[in-house]
Amino acid sequence: MIETSDREQAIKVKFTLKEAMIGEPEFYKRVAMVVLPMIIQNTLSNVVGLLDNIMVGQVGTLSMSAVAIVNQILFVFYLCIWGSLAGAGIYSTQFFGKGDMEGVRAAIRFKLITAITILTIALIIFFSFGENLISLYISADTAPADAATTLGYAASYLRIMMIGLIPFSLTQVYASAMRESGKTSLPMIAGMTAMGVNFVFNALLIFGLLGFPKMGVLGAAIATVISRFVELSIVVYGAHKQDSRYSFFAGLYENFRIPVKLILPMLTKTLPLLCNEFLWSLAQATLLQAYSIRGIAVIAAMNISGTISQIFNEVFLSLGNSTGIIVGQELGADKLVSARRTAWRMASLSVASTIVMGTLLSIAAPIIPQVYNTEPEIRQLATRFIWIVALVMPINSYANVSYFTMRSGGKTTVTFLFDSCFAWLVPVPAAYILSRYTQLPALSVFTIVSLLEFLKCIIGFTLVKSGVWVRNIVKG
Repeated sequence: MIETSDREQAIKVKFTLKEAMIGEPEFYKRVAMVVLPMIIQNTLSNVVGLLDNIMVGQVGTLSMSAVAIVNQILFVFYLCIWGSLAGAGIYSTQFFGKGDMEGVRAAIRFKLITAITILTIALIIFFSFGENLISLYISADTAPADAATTLGYAASYLRIMMIGLIPFSLTQVYASAMRESGKTSLPMIAGMTAMGVNFVFNALLIFGLLGFPKMGVLGAAIATVISRFVELSIVVYGAHKQDSRYSFFAGLYENFRIPVKLILPMLTKTLPLLCNEFLWSLAQATLLQAYSIRGIAVIAAMNISGTISQIFNEVFLSLGNSTGIIVGQELGADKLVSARRTAWRMASLSVASTIVMGTLLSIAAPIIPQVYNTEPEIRQLATRFIWIVALVMPINSYANVSYFTMRSGGKTTVTFLFDSCFAWLVPVPAAYILSRYTQLPALSVFTIVSLLEFLKCIIGFTLVKSGVWVRNIVKG
């Protein structure tokens, strides 16, 4: 571990405003190498997701709402997988920065075990209680026929999507390790290929083109499952082929063991992050449930808003993820002063990006919802939701980059308090009270809850400035 005096000396170093906000050309080149493949992959993924969403929306509002409900439930699972991998990922990133490939392999093995464990638990829960979870999102005042139809669509969609959770989980193990090495091109290629497959099969199976059966919502689920198996095949082949760029995958399954001295440290990092992602995603699901009290039209509008907004949010989300990788590698290489400076520069870059992306999102807000085959009032409500997302984008950006900065140094308990505890102590109670005890429309409730994230920015700034996260956890 780092000597206290080394940490204190690194934390005491002062930067000028220019040093903290603006980097040298080499800094931006390094950031671009890591972040651009992420942005390209995730943006294209979100664009394809938007097109998929539009295709499902052509089937009808109830179909679109059913898919939105299931995706919100599955979102909890996705974040649990990402959270479970992130704990070992902190070690993987710092081991790579140190040049210890056997350490990287140990972290990947740990990821495989945790991902399979969570996958098994999730499949049991979804199989046993899937319809009960879906019913929570169908407002009591929904017409019985509409409620039954929505439940039927959603339950069928969930059963097929469960198959795709298997390749999804394994893909995340491989792709996360590749990204933590700073080599993000193969996950990008795999993701882009999978997106193309998903889009083609969506068109074929939703609408029954070229002689394929017309399956509607079920076709969308099948297309997603096929694309996920394609993505897994590409990353596994790229990882294990003879001339692979990812040398740390060599011998991964030979002598499959994790050094005993690493198990407890990785577990202590994983559990808080897993709990954090589970509770945070559960908080987001609870927020949607609170908004859904205002009617099923709100779910449809928020589904449109969320799908469109995600495309424009992807730049700052990818910059946050890249912060964890770049700062983590510097911490692992014992470049503590540089890590602090990089963290501030990444924060500045992330917030600056939202000025551009937020402006573009606000311009697109009245246009894109018009392509959905739904009621005019739902399209109008979606536009207003999108404008609020654009307004608070800088706030969310800074909170996001603060989270990844603290996580890069292994301060998982702090990030747990910062992220999920904040969500359950501030936005969730506010949404619950405003939705149930006032007559405010859903848009007003959403606006108030979104603006409360500014409090999180203040906390994040204080924690990052304190240097509590400046730690090399693989030294020695």
